[in-house]
Amino acid sequence: MARKWQEFVLVKRIVIIGAGFAGVWSALSAARLLDKHAVGPDQVEVMVVAPRASLDLRPRFYEANVAEMTAPVGAVFEAAGVRFVAGTVEIIDADGKAIEYADPGGARVRLAYDRLVLASGSRLVRPEIAGLKEHAFSIDQLDEASQFEAHLRGLAGRADSVARNTAIVIGGGFTGIEIATELPARMRSILGKGAQVRVIAIERADAIGPELGAGPRPVIVEALASQGVECRLSTSVVEIDAGGVRTTAGERIDSLSVVWTGGMRASPLTEQIDCERDALGRLLVDADLRVASAPEIFATGDTARARTDASGNHTVMSCQHALGLGRFSGNNAAADLLEIPTLPYSQERYVTCLDLGPWGSVVTAGWDRVVQLSGAEAKQRKRYINSTLIMPPPPVRAEALAAADPSQPRNPSSLQARA
Repeated sequence: MARKWQEFVLVKRIVIIGAGFAGVWSALSAARLLDKHAVGPDQVEVMVVAPRASLDLRPRFYEANVAEMTAPVGAVFEAAGVRFVAGTVEIIDADGKAIEYADPGGARVRLAYDRLVLASGSRLVRPEIAGLKEHAFSIDQLDEASQFEAHLRGLAGRADSVARNTAIVIGGGFTGIEIATELPARMRSILGKGAQVRVIAIERADAIGPELGAGPRPVIVEALASQGVECRLSTSVVEIDAGGVRTTAGERIDSLSVVWTGGMRASPLTEQIDCERDALGRLLVDADLRVASAPEIFATGDTARARTDASGNHTVMSCQHALGLGRFSGNNAAADLLEIPTLPYSQERYVTCLDLGPWGSVVTAGWDRVVQLSGAEAKQRKRYINSTLIMPPPPVRAEALAAADPSQPRNPSSLQARA
């Protein structure tokens, strides 16, 4: 029989590491379940530890005006009764049930938890390629995308040259395709319509978008061609310098704007937890997103590899899955603390919505990615996702808590019902 929480004198604490999609929804979902059971913050404290109280809209970092691609979440946390602490978590002590973080002033703080939700996300992988760290840009994090945008705007002040007018996108996956189809129009708007803009996408596989499968590939190829994007397939970059790249084909391509988009890996904090991990560094979690070797820890978002359905499919690193994972992980951390049943995570619908620049977008359904919409109509769907569906709720307690209900997830997979 569950204990009555009114009997506890000491405050219990649920700590969420990270304020990305999974972290925000974990916090709100935990607060929702506690509210449902009349457990107040004087009994259980829900706390988010992250560098900033803002949700970076990472799926939009390929767009222009990237500084606007962030949404404050401090007010919604306050409305929901969630405490925010500014800090960067450096240590997870699973045995001691505590974390250590550095506050904005650099001071180290140790913080105990009763339940921990790891929502620290993922980072772009940067392999040991000569010149990559020194000369390539990325759009993985807000500051990196802002730096790249500032660089693009600064090209107008440089002398006209092939290198100035050429951009190279290394990696033909989801992010690479979106930034490659976006760049020709962006560069012409900066350099002038008469500029001889050239955008080249380099992909080591023998097809563009290898992880997206054959379904949407004809649409993607058409969109890239419509924007004049050149593709170098079965090719890798072996060296990058201040003026361009050299490829495995022996080709030298002059460019001042090299963007690396190749591959993601889960937050390094996952390595501090004794648990089996997949090739992307994600923790293999139980059905309720618990880490089996550390039962007080739940992993979510890009740090977790979770089964999505009875067919054996698993989550991918995307906001689509992070939104659902967050709602379940926060709910389950709170439920476990209250000694009531947790919920098995499930997110059966799966869609892909890929932006293809001025040409439009493509929307696919299912894990085999059958094309449902393409072109201008799909672009409208993509804009709805980017501007509405992935945004945090308003800072109104009732609305925020209701939106965090894991039984009614609001995530991009719901767009299948929005034909």
